[in-house]
Amino acid sequence: MNYNEKSILRLLIQNPLISQRQIAKELGYSLGLVNKSMKVLQDEGYIDHRMKADSMKLREFRTEKPERAVILAAGFGMRMVPIGSDIPKALLEVKGEVLVERIIRQLKDKGVEEIYVVVGYLKEMFEYLTDALGVKLIINSDYAVKNNLHSLSLFPENFEKTYIIPGDVYAVNNPFHEEEFSSWYMIGAEKKKGTHIKLRRDGKIEKSNDSAKDNRVLGISYVSEVDGIALRKQVDKYAQSGKYDGAFWEEALLGLSDKKFDALVVKDSDVIEINTYEELRELDEDSAHLNSETLHQICEVFHCDLSEINEISVLKKGMTNRSFLFSAKGEKYIMRVPGEGTSELINREEEGEVYKAIQGIHISDEVVFFSPEKGYKITKFMEDARECDPMNQEDVKRCMDVLRSFHDQKLEVSHNFDLFGMIRYYESLWKSPTLYKDYIETKKRVESLQGFIERVRLEYQLCHIDAVPDNFLFSHGEIRLIDWEYAGMQDPHVDIAMFAIYSLYDKAKIDRLIDTYFEGMCDEIVRIKIYAYIAICGLLWSNWCEYKRMLGVEFGEYSIIQYQYAKEYSHLVKMMLNERFNENDDK
Repeated sequence: MNYNEKSILRLLIQNPLISQRQIAKELGYSLGLVNKSMKVLQDEGYIDHRMKADSMKLREFRTEKPERAVILAAGFGMRMVPIGSDIPKALLEVKGEVLVERIIRQLKDKGVEEIYVVVGYLKEMFEYLTDALGVKLIINSDYAVKNNLHSLSLFPENFEKTYIIPGDVYAVNNPFHEEEFSSWYMIGAEKKKGTHIKLRRDGKIEKSNDSAKDNRVLGISYVSEVDGIALRKQVDKYAQSGKYDGAFWEEALLGLSDKKFDALVVKDSDVIEINTYEELRELDEDSAHLNSETLHQICEVFHCDLSEINEISVLKKGMTNRSFLFSAKGEKYIMRVPGEGTSELINREEEGEVYKAIQGIHISDEVVFFSPEKGYKITKFMEDARECDPMNQEDVKRCMDVLRSFHDQKLEVSHNFDLFGMIRYYESLWKSPTLYKDYIETKKRVESLQGFIERVRLEYQLCHIDAVPDNFLFSHGEIRLIDWEYAGMQDPHVDIAMFAIYSLYDKAKIDRLIDTYFEGMCDEIVRIKIYAYIAICGLLWSNWCEYKRMLGVEFGEYSIIQYQYAKEYSHLVKMMLNERFNENDDK
C-alpha cells in the first residue's frame, strides 16, 4: 500500500460518508488517482464495495502517534539576498506569521510537544522560542562549513516517531497528523532540475540521476518507529565519515539499503519552499522583511520603486563581502553588501579615495554607486565575464601584463597598507587564542624579515593588495581588476605575492609567476623579497582568517595553507639570506 492509498484510507476512517470527489479535493489528488487507489483498497480488503472501511481488517493496519520533531534552521540562507544578511530564513515573516513559529504551532496542533530547532547563523535570534513556544535549541557551531546532514546528526534522540522539517517552508495546510501509518518524505508534483529524488511506481522515493524525472524536493519527512534506528545509524555514519560535510540529510535517507520511505506527493501550491527574495515577494508582497535597507538604497540610486527591482540572485559568497545580482530599468548590476565583521577590517573612506585615484584608467569595473558610510557598492554587471584560472598560464600571463601596466602608472593615495601593522591589528581583534601552537615562534620569525624588506623594497605606490585570480575578470577581450577595498600604498611586488598565495601555488608555480611578471628578468634579491612577502602575507591572511573563524566563518584549507606559507617561506628566506649574506635571524 502506497502513501496515496494510506491517505485515502485515513480520510475514510475519519469520515465514512466522504465521497470520492471530496477525497480528491481534500488531498489534492486527481479523481482518476482516487478511483484507482480505491480499487486497490477494495482488492486488499480494507474497504467494501460501498467504500466503508472494514474494521476487522483495519486492526491489522498499524498506526502510531508522532512524538517529536526536529526543525533544521542553522544555515546562512545565502540565496535569500539581500535579506539573508540580517535574519535567518526560518525567522522570516510570511502573511503575519514567522515561518518557524507557524511550523511549531502546526506540530503542537497535532499533539507533538517535544520540538527541537537546530540553529547556527544568528543563533541568538532564536532564543526567544524556548520561552515563547517551549522548544529546545540545538547549536550547530559548524554551520558555516557543514550542511544540514551535520545539523541532523546533532539531534540527541533516535529518529523513531519523529518529524524532520526544514525551517524555510510554508505549508498552507497543516502537513502533520495525529497518527501516522509509516515513514514518508514529502515531494512536489513539479519536476525540478538538480533535486535527484524521484517517485517510483510503487509509491516509494529513490535517488535519481536523470534531472528530467526528478520531483521537487520539499524536505518535510516523518520517520516511523521501525525506521528510526536505521536512519539514525545512517546519519551518524555519513556525518562521521567527513565525506558529506556539504551534503543535505537526504543523502543519508537515500543511502538506506531498504527503500522504506513512501513519497508523500503534494500540490506545488500547498507547500512552498522560500529560498529567494523574489519567492518571498511572490508569496507575500506585504511581508515586513521585503523592506530591505539595501533595496531601498537601490531605489534611491536608480529613482525606482521596489517592484522595479527584479531578477535578484546571489553571487558566490566572497571572503569579505556578500554580493547579489539584480536588474533595474533594463540593466543588470551587482550590489556588494559587507560581510561579518567587515567594519573592523575595511576603511571605506580609504576605499572611496582609491576609486577616485583609479578613475579614468579603465582598469576596474564600472562603479555606479559607493557609500563609505555603509560599505555598499553598486557596479555595472559585466556580461559573460569569467575569473582568471590560476592554472591556465595564458590567463596568468594576461593578468600579470595588466598588473604590471597598473604598477607602471605609479598612482598615489594618502594611506598605506602596513603589512606588519595589519598582522598585529588582526591579532588584536581575536576573541580567543589562536589554534596554532607554534604561532609565537612563527610570528617572531616573520617579523624578523622586516629589516631585509625595508632595505630592498621599492618606493611605495598604489597597490591593489588583493590582486588574486578571483578579482581579475575576463569579458569580451578585456580584463578588469575589481574589488579595491584593501588597496593602499605599498611595494608593488606585494601584489605578486598575494596572487601566488591565494592561488595556493607551490614553489615551482610561484617562480613561474615571478618570471611571468618580470618577463624572465627578475633579480635574485627581488625574488627573495617576494618570497619574504609570501611569508608576511601568509601570516597576515592567516590572522585574518582566525578573526573570521571566531565570527563563525570558516575558509577550510585556505586558512591553514596561509599559515604554512608563513612558516615555510620565512624559513626559506632566512636560509637564502644566510647563504648569500651570512645574515643571522636578528638582522
